[in-house]
Amino acid sequence: MSNFTQNAIRQTFTEMLEDVPFDKITVTALTKACHISHNTFYYHYKDIYELLDIWLNEELGNYVWEEWEGGWEENTKALLHRCKDNAKIVYHIFNSLSRDHMERYVFSLTNDVFFQYVCRKAEGKNIPEERLRDISDFCRYAFVGFVLRFFWNNMEDDIDTGVEKLSGLFLGFVTQAIESSSGH
Repeated sequence: MSNFTQNAIRQTFTEMLEDVPFDKITVTALTKACHISHNTFYYHYKDIYELLDIWLNEELGNYVWEEWEGGWEENTKALLHRCKDNAKIVYHIFNSLSRDHMERYVFSLTNDVFFQYVCRKAEGKNIPEERLRDISDFCRYAFVGFVLRFFWNNMEDDIDTGVEKLSGLFLGFVTQAIESSSGH
């Protein structure tokens, strides 16, 4: 029953996101539409923001890439195409008061990926971990900026070309940053 209730809450939440911005969705409206009590909602979720975080993890978790090479470009393209296909929902979240949740999610999604990539590229070189983190953080900021610009441009940018250009920039930047750091 618990799993059924959670699925019903998440499905109702998705349907509501198609119609109204996230910041207009209340626990009261959600429980009413889902035909459950407030207590039932709070049994499963601390608040509406925890529901959003879990929902984002479920909706976007399929696009997490474990390996940079051979995976990040295709998964990023697929993710952005999915966002474009569900633009109404994306903008109902993106333009709401909870934009920080989406940005935080993208940051957390990419944290380990960029760091692991930079570490692999720096293998055998004597570069302090702090410097490797600085390089990977720069890549994360560039990636988040790329995604934000895509949203700000009403998802009209050419996804495939944009991701391929970003990939080339990452490779060049990481290579140069590691080479300039390995002598210090």
